[in-house]
Amino acid sequence: MIPWLTLIALSPLMGAFALLLFPKGKDGLVKNFSIVWSLVPFVLGTVVWLALFDPNVPKMQFEETVTWIPSINVRYHVGVDGLSIPFVWLTGLLTTLGLFYSKFTIKERVREFFFMFLLLETGMIGVFISLDFFLFYVFWELGLVPMYFLIAIWGHAEDRPQYAAIKFFLYTLVGSVFMLLSIIAMYIATSTATSPGTFDILELATKRPFGNDITFASLAFWGIFLAFAIKVPLFPFHTWLPDAHTAAPTAGSVILAGILLKLGTYGFIRILLPIFPQVFQANANLIAFLAMTAIVYGALVAMSQTDFKRLIAYSSVNHMGYVILGVCAAAAAGATLTDKSIALNGAVLQMFTHGVITGALFFIVGMLYERTHTRDLKAFGGLGAKIPVYGAFLVIASFASLGLPGLAGFVSEFLVFRGAFANLTLFSTISVLGIVFTAAMFLWKVIQNVLLGELKEKWLSLKDLNPYEIVTLVPLVLLMIGIGVFPGIVLNTINTLTVALVSALKF
Repeated sequence: MIPWLTLIALSPLMGAFALLLFPKGKDGLVKNFSIVWSLVPFVLGTVVWLALFDPNVPKMQFEETVTWIPSINVRYHVGVDGLSIPFVWLTGLLTTLGLFYSKFTIKERVREFFFMFLLLETGMIGVFISLDFFLFYVFWELGLVPMYFLIAIWGHAEDRPQYAAIKFFLYTLVGSVFMLLSIIAMYIATSTATSPGTFDILELATKRPFGNDITFASLAFWGIFLAFAIKVPLFPFHTWLPDAHTAAPTAGSVILAGILLKLGTYGFIRILLPIFPQVFQANANLIAFLAMTAIVYGALVAMSQTDFKRLIAYSSVNHMGYVILGVCAAAAAGATLTDKSIALNGAVLQMFTHGVITGALFFIVGMLYERTHTRDLKAFGGLGAKIPVYGAFLVIASFASLGLPGLAGFVSEFLVFRGAFANLTLFSTISVLGIVFTAAMFLWKVIQNVLLGELKEKWLSLKDLNPYEIVTLVPLVLLMIGIGVFPGIVLNTINTLTVALVSALKF
C-alpha cells in the first residue's frame, strides 16, 4: 500500500532539508529546485483527489495508522475525506504558485526563504490530514514558526515586519496554549483505570468526552474555540491580521490568506462541531453574532482603507465570517438536515473559493507594488488603459470576491445564506448587508481608484504584466470561472461528507 498522505505531507520537508545541502551563491539553482520539488506534493495531491479519491464515500480514505508513543496512546494517524482533500490540493497549488512568483521577486537570503516556505507547506498539509490530536497539534505549531520568519525577515521594511510577526506569533501561541489544555482535558476524560485516554479525533467524536457534564465540556470547547477563532480570524480576535498581511511578502500574504486562515475554519468543522455538538448548539447564536459582526464590520473597515493590501486583508475578515455563519447554521437548532447540509456545503466551498480569489488578489496587489512601490489607492487612477492585462485580472478577481454570479464567490455565499436563513434568520438578514458593502468597496475603492479616471503623469511609463505574472494568475482565474460555472467540480467532493457529518450530529 502506497502511503500517499505521508508522501504528500513530508515531501516538502524533505525538499526543505535538501536545500541546506546546496552551496552558497547558487540562488538560481535553489529557486528552480524548490519550484520543481513543490510540484511533488501538488501532483500527488492531484492524483489522490482526481484519480483515487471516491467522493461518494463519506468515511476517511487513505488512512495510515502507526503507533507512535504507546504509553499515552499517541498514534501517527492520518486520513482524508471530502472536507480535507480539496485543501490538501489547494495548499499544493498555492505553494507552487507562491514559490514560482518568488523566484522573480525574492533577492536576498534566498535559500532561507525557500526553506521556510517548504517547511510551512508541511505544517499546513499536516493539519489537514491529522486524525490524532497530538499529531494535529505538532503540525499546527510547526506552521507557526516559518510564517513568523517569512514576515519578520522578508516583510516590507516600512510596515514594521518584526512587530507584525511578533503580534501574529503571540496571538496564535496564546490560542494554542488553551487548545493544548483542552486536548489534555479530553485525554484525561476518556481515560479509565485499565486503559489510557485517546487523542484520536474520530474516537473523540464518537465518545463525546465529559459526557453530560456541560461545564467541563464548555471549558474544553471554548479553549479550542479560542485557538481556531484567532486563526480564522473571527471578530474580535482579528487585529493581528491586517498588520501581518501588510508586512508579509507577497507570497507570504497569499499563503496566509489562502491556507493558514482555513486551518481555523477547518478546525471548527473537523473538531468543534462533531466533538462538542451540544455546546456548539447552545452557543450557536453567540458565535453567529460574532460571524455577522465580522461580515459587516470587515466590509465597512475595508471600505475605509487607503492601503490596497490592508483593504484586501480586511475583506478576508468579511469573507471568513460567511464560513462561520454557515457552520453555526449547521449547529443551531430549528432547521432541517437539508438546510444544515446546504449551509455547511456553502461554508466549506467558501473556504476553498476564498483561498483561490484572495490568493489571486494578493498576487495582484504585489504585482502593482513591485512597479510603483506604493499601495496608496489615492496615488493611482487610469491604469486600466495603461496596463489592460493587469486591469482585466483585477476586475475578474474583484467581481469574484464581491460575489458576482458566474464566478466562484457567488455560489458559496448563496449556499451559506440559503441554509442559514432557516434557523439564523436575523443574523443572515443583517449579514446580507456585507455583500452590499463588499460590492461597494471593490467597485468604488478598488476598480474606480486604480483603473478608472485620469492617468497620472508618473505612471506613463508603467509596464503591463510580465509572462511569469500571467502564468501565476491564470490557474487561479480559471478556477474562479470554472467553479462559478460548474461548482460541482468541488461540491461533489464536499457534499457527501457534509451530509454525513450533519446527519451524525446528536444534540
